[in-house]
Amino acid sequence: MSIPSMPVLDISRLLTPGHPNWPGDAPFTVTPGARIAAGDSVNTGVISTSTHTGTHVDAPWHYDDAAPRLHEIPLDVYVGPALVVRVPASGHITSALLEDLPADLPPRLLLCTGQPAHWDSFPREFTVPTPEFVQAAGVRGVRLLGLDVPSMDPLESRTLDSHHAAFAAGIHILESLSLSHVAPGQYTLVCLPLPLHGADGAPARAILLP
Repeated sequence: MSIPSMPVLDISRLLTPGHPNWPGDAPFTVTPGARIAAGDSVNTGVISTSTHTGTHVDAPWHYDDAAPRLHEIPLDVYVGPALVVRVPASGHITSALLEDLPADLPPRLLLCTGQPAHWDSFPREFTVPTPEFVQAAGVRGVRLLGLDVPSMDPLESRTLDSHHAAFAAGIHILESLSLSHVAPGQYTLVCLPLPLHGADGAPARAILLP
């Protein structure tokens, strides 16, 4: 008996040599390890990168020394019903966005601000949610907020107000998604961060199922 295939939408950013990272973060590289051409039995590579390269999750410990680390976050946070919403690229996502959304939101809200699927250089300006929006989303049932931008807060922020608002509201963070090819609507999110014990975050492979 054949098993019917299920359409899969990949919403992870492709990690390519020179992938632009947050300024100051370790660059993404894959250097050769073993090589069959050199007489080895297999080909291998050595990965070096930041825990916040490409599509990634933030553990609360990333921005709060007293908060949980990645291995303490239940995996079911990242798997289940999700709503994809397109928002204007206007600098800030405010609570007004919620006025056009259902009163009871699914636990996972993914916001597409129009970022391209591939970055040739790191975006220094991008649309971010306000702390008030984050708090209001938590009241409406959101437990995971996903964005197609590299951070919940502006590049120059040192206080990370929206990150801290997310922790206070019980919301986990998924950043640098690729959503430009995704139609707004209801999906099932499957997001699997690397299981890094004690880490502040991790790159993740994220997909949407209809």
